[in-house]
Amino acid sequence: MNAATNLLSVPSPLPEVGFSVVRVFGSLILVLALFLGAVWLFKNWQRVAIYKGRAPKLNVLEVKSLGNRHALYLVGYEDQRFLISSSPAGVNLLTHLPEADGEPVAAAPAPTFAQSLRQTLAPKS
Repeated sequence: MNAATNLLSVPSPLPEVGFSVVRVFGSLILVLALFLGAVWLFKNWQRVAIYKGRAPKLNVLEVKSLGNRHALYLVGYEDQRFLISSSPAGVNLLTHLPEADGEPVAAAPAPTFAQSLRQTLAPKS
């Protein structure tokens, strides 16, 4: 009985509670960060694996909404361009457009307010 009381009276070294809590939360943050990184990589692996520094061949050059669920898309693939329509009934190819040059076609600059006012007030001849 004397040996049993000696075992109970010896204090056992326990780690500090504060350090254990910090370790648990640090481990939790590390596991969550690894999980979220894996989810992002799973969703975006095609972007990471396919492009690797080269320009994409297929681009949506311009979109024009025509109202409720109707739109026109100008799609480019390499040097080819297509006009495509989208509606609730589906997607249709409207026409092939002329091949694109190396530089995009610049639109004519819009007239300023002063130019528009002069044109409107000018006498018609």
